Amino acid sequence: MKLFRKLLLIIFILILIAGIVCGIIGFVTYSKALDEKPLLTRTAEVTEDEHYTPFSELSQDYINAVISVEDRRYYDHGPVDFIGIARALWTNLRTGELQEGGSTITQQVAKNLVFTQEETATRKLGELFAAYDLEQNFSKDEIFALYVNSAYFGDGYYGIYDASMGYYNKEPKDLNLDEASMLAGVPNAPSVYAPTVNPDLANQRQSHVLKTMVENEYITQAQADEIIDSK
Repeated sequence: MKLFRKLLLIIFILILIAGIVCGIIGFVTYSKALDEKPLLTRTAEVTEDEHYTPFSELSQDYINAVISVEDRRYYDHGPVDFIGIARALWTNLRTGELQEGGSTITQQVAKNLVFTQEETATRKLGELFAAYDLEQNFSKDEIFALYVNSAYFGDGYYGIYDASMGYYNKEPKDLNLDEASMLAGVPNAPSVYAPTVNPDLANQRQSHVLKTMVENEYITQAQADEIIDSK
């Protein structure tokens, strides 16, 4: 029993040390990024763009679609969703495929505005500090708007306004369910899911978005089937 307790204590100490080291690395990584340009300067570059679309001018179908496919618990968790991370790990292990990611919308804003798209361990740690900083300075609706206005939608379109106008010649507030669910799925892999690049893969991604919307009770299965069957 004493040996077992000693092992538990050693494991606990090792985990604590690892946590402290990761925290230091993440803080240093984020601090270096801010040395180049402060967070509020980065966000201002998005919000002051002539085509910036505030949350109030997004269609509800589009908002629901993005939340469903990207971060279903967005309004119920902080900068990091530990439940979402666990769910994503379980889904990916169960299916043997990388179907879900654990990053929150806030973390994705941090990636888009503060860091490069290169996937590294240090960047992921720095991303956590950036996410906490974002939620200290902005509301959930504001962060959501930062996300859709900084995301890349393929075909040269950056931000939801350019994507909406470019693909459908509509402002974001006028997107219907079909259009909204299509655009909600593109930023996951713009080079693959852009409607003009590979329509079949774009439709498959849209079907997945609609499936998540049904699961989260934003739409009915009949609504989803109507769109899928029309392709």
